Amino acid sequence: MKKIFHIMDSRQKHAGMTPQKNVRTLIMGILNVTPDSFSDGGKYLSPDKAVERVMEMIEDGADIIDIGGESSRPGAEAVSAEEEIKRVLPVICAIRKVSDIPISVDTCKSEVAEKVLSEGVDMINDITALSDERMAGVISANGAGVVLMHMQGTPRTMQQSPEYNDVIRDIYRYLEKAIRAAECAGISPEKIIVDPGIGFGKTLEHNLSIIADLFEFKKLKKTLLVGLSNKSFIGTLTGKKPDERSYGTVAANAAAILNGADIVRVHDVKAAKDMVSVIDGIKKAGWQ
Repeated sequence: MKKIFHIMDSRQKHAGMTPQKNVRTLIMGILNVTPDSFSDGGKYLSPDKAVERVMEMIEDGADIIDIGGESSRPGAEAVSAEEEIKRVLPVICAIRKVSDIPISVDTCKSEVAEKVLSEGVDMINDITALSDERMAGVISANGAGVVLMHMQGTPRTMQQSPEYNDVIRDIYRYLEKAIRAAECAGISPEKIIVDPGIGFGKTLEHNLSIIADLFEFKKLKKTLLVGLSNKSFIGTLTGKKPDERSYGTVAANAAAILNGADIVRVHDVKAAKDMVSVIDGIKKAGWQ
């Protein structure tokens, strides 16, 4: 994971400037070990199937694997920390037997974070941006990285008429506050990633505005992640079901990278790899 953090630190030092021509966009492959995730729920519940999928994503070009044991789709019900650990821990242990690829765990519970970090996980992807008062301390004590994401409401309520005074400014201020909290808790600045939370308490218009104005978030001077893979706004625009949104996802991620995204979180790593190769090539040729 040191190489990933080195890349992140380099990006942060140049944040808000003209995009760096020689920096490669990173790909975070999604592995949901849940029965109810909107796009791939139930597919990878067994450690054997999960490891098989991880090895496939690594071969396809994944730089990081993000494992989730609790669905955060709109309307999703919460699960206990015990259940979440039961779902993700066997998969993490199985992966670590065959690969040292950086692993992120998608959780907002400090109990889960504490357990998985002790088993070799490198980063916590927290959709609530440290709302658990113990989370920052747990991450700091383990020298781990963190993704701080913006969400309005909870997965159960977030799509019930979300409203903002100014969507970009409101999200920016939220993330700015979360960064301060993380750094005050002792989390290394170069190990902090921010995510504007596309699809988490946002309308179609909000999501499109975030992608169009994404470079505003580079002023936070942090590595910028976007997670828009197969989300409902793509379905609204294309009329496609979740498992038919790969082309729309590629298009949206391409726009996001050209507007400043450093990491894309995706289900279809193979398609993302081709897209990233082309878009990074265009950036190196002088995209402004």
